[in-house]
Formats: sequence, structure tokens, C-alpha cells
Amino acid sequence: MIEPELAAVFIGSSIRLAAPLLLAAAGEYVSERAGVLNMSVEGMMLAGAFAGATASWLTGSPLLGLLFGVLCVLPIAWLQAFLSITLRANQIVTGIGINILMLGATTLGYRALFGSRSRAEIPGLDKWAPPGLADVPYLGEHVFTQTWLLYATLLLVVGIAWVMRSTATGLAVHAAGMSPQAASHSGLKVRRIRYGAVLFTGFMSALAGCFLSIGDIHTFTEGMTSGAGYLAIAAVIFGNWKLGRTLLACGLFGAATALQFQLPALGVQVPSALLIALPYVLALLAVGGLVGRQVAPTALAQPYAGR
Repeated sequence: MIEPELAAVFIGSSIRLAAPLLLAAAGEYVSERAGVLNMSVEGMMLAGAFAGATASWLTGSPLLGLLFGVLCVLPIAWLQAFLSITLRANQIVTGIGINILMLGATTLGYRALFGSRSRAEIPGLDKWAPPGLADVPYLGEHVFTQTWLLYATLLLVVGIAWVMRSTATGLAVHAAGMSPQAASHSGLKVRRIRYGAVLFTGFMSALAGCFLSIGDIHTFTEGMTSGAGYLAIAAVIFGNWKLGRTLLACGLFGAATALQFQLPALGVQVPSALLIALPYVLALLAVGGLVGRQVAPTALAQPYAGR
């Protein structure tokens, strides 16, 4: 029988670990719905985490860190858009190239600013709980008291769902990813829509990276995203390009990651390597199509030569 407090800690940890995945996955969902497979999410998250942590450390203001993190990632997203949309380069190759570039750049910047192993304390975002929920026994402290960016994440996802389902902008994004030629014939500017979708992915990935560095652990370490960007892409596939199911996939990945810390606390002896690999095994099953048939946007990853 699991004690109520341990169960609350597990639920709270799962939600906290799922939040950055959800931010990045929601951005990737918009990009893929517009027809662009944005593989550079991992690199953009890492750049956002580093820029956010650095600005927060230099200014003492996590809000300025968050703003600086977003501003630094947008040019990277624009580079991805320019390569994959304007130059019509292979989207997988350009994305992986940007990821490698960002890993090297952030490692170099980290060592130049903080040394090879830093103990610098980085100011982080405040925690908050909805009124009345902070005092709920067991759940209040461990589940509902989270950094405010987590609650902002939920509002952003609700907003994205509404835009994609109920507005002309959402219909245009869907059209750009399903049939760009038909969308262009109806007067839509497909390339402009795809640029906007990739830049939005950069915005969301920057928030995801900042969530890791100044929202969760209040520090930056080399390669700290550890494949979270790829998990976000897998969550979109796992969710069959539907935002609600993508949210559930992020929750599943977050819970799988939280098990790494929870099972040893419960005295369950499982090889640590197996627990660390668990989220990535689930992602492999998703990408391999072993969790059901997936239906991707028709024009996903296909370059478009028109307007």
C-alpha cells in the first residue's frame, strides 16, 4: 500500500516533469500540422535553457531570464524555417544539424561563463497554487504548488486547442499541412503560414527550456535537456497529431521519468538503467507505430515550392 504522501509526491513530480515536454510538444504539433517536421526542438530547448539561466543569473530576475531565453531562440527558429521552407533543405538533416550546433554552443558558453562545474545559484521562477488548493491535505504542497509557468502552460495549450479547432488561423495551418497547393489556390500564403508555425515552435521550445533551467532545478548543466526535445516530437506522434492525446502522451512520459525517483523510495529494486530508459522505450514504441496506426498530415516534411 502506497502512503498518501508518497502518491502525492509521485503525481506532483509527474506533472512537473511533463510540463516542459508539453510546451515543446504543443509547439511541434502546430509546426507539423503546418507541414514542417521541426527536428530542432531539442537544440532550441537547450538554447532557451542556457539563455534563460544566464540572463537570470546576470540580472537576478527570472522574468528577464524568461524573456531573454525566448528572444535568443527565435533567431534559431527563423534559421530552421529559412533552411527548410525557403531553401527547401531536408528537414530532418537541418534539424539535427541545429541540435548539434546548439549542444556545442551552449557547452562552450557554459564553460566560458561558469567554468567546467558551476555551483552558482540561479534565481528561479516563483511557485504558486490556485486559491484554496494549497491547503488540500497531501495534494496541496506536492501537486498544486508548482511554478506559475506550469499553469501558464495549461492556459497556452487550451488557447492553442481553441485556435486550431475554432479559428480561421487554425484552419489555414491545417490546410498548409494537408494540401498546400489547394491552400495556395484558395488565396492562403503557405510559406508565410509555415514560417509562423516554426517561429511559434521556437517560442514554445524556449519556454520549455526555461522551465527546465529556471522553473524547475534553478541551474544549467551541459546537455541538460537529455533528449526531451525528441520525446516531445515522439509525443506528437504518440498522440496521433491530436493535441489532447499529445497531452496524455506527455503525462505518460512524465510519469515514466518520475518512476526513476519514486520506485527506489518505495524499496522496489529495479535496475536504474532500465528506469532511465523507460521514457525513451515508450517513445521508440510510438515512433515505431507499435501503439496504434498513426495518420500524419498529408504534406508533412514535404517542401513547398509555391508562395
